[in-house]
Amino acid sequence: MAPLKLIVANKAYSSWSLRPWILLAHFKIPFEETVIPLDTPQTRDLILAHSPTGKCPALRDGAITVWESLAVIEYIAERYPEKAIWPRGKAARAQARSLSAEMHAGFQALRQHCPTNFRRPVRKIALTEAVEADVARIEQAWARARGEFGKAGPFLFGRFSAADAMFAPVVNRFHTYDVPVSRKSRDYMNAIMALPAWKAWIADGEAEEWRVEKYEAV
Repeated sequence: MAPLKLIVANKAYSSWSLRPWILLAHFKIPFEETVIPLDTPQTRDLILAHSPTGKCPALRDGAITVWESLAVIEYIAERYPEKAIWPRGKAARAQARSLSAEMHAGFQALRQHCPTNFRRPVRKIALTEAVEADVARIEQAWARARGEFGKAGPFLFGRFSAADAMFAPVVNRFHTYDVPVSRKSRDYMNAIMALPAWKAWIADGEAEEWRVEKYEAV
């Protein structure tokens, strides 16, 4: 069986690309990657060769193409059911899917105020009320998942799952912008940042030569 092919943007900046990448890497699912640099004259055409939206990530499995991070994750979970990419329990799985969809669609204030830069030095910035509201909701969501389903491990639903992959970029934002969070939230963040797959992504991003100044300047 040919390996999956994942098309991602710069690892230094692409939060959406991290989500399926860390999932595949953590669960040791074989895949090949293509990295396309952002903000060049050729970027959109290069991505359109793989994805109809001109955006990353996209997944290719033979003749099948899947785009949008959450759809890619669902496809991977369906293709590899033995990996338990979503929690096994019905209630836990329902909450994990709800949180993942909320993450996919929401938290615009946090996204806009704290752009992703995985190699950004840790440095605090002032937060708006809208960003603080996003942070509070995320912490509430993490605490509920951990409290109800996280007893068996350090992640949202105990063992690492698709929900953790969806929130992994938020961990980076909270860390690099030195966002004040609870001790329990910090413990969860530390668990994500201790993953070998996380460390591999960060190392790749730091090694990239491409720079996009609008992300570096924040």
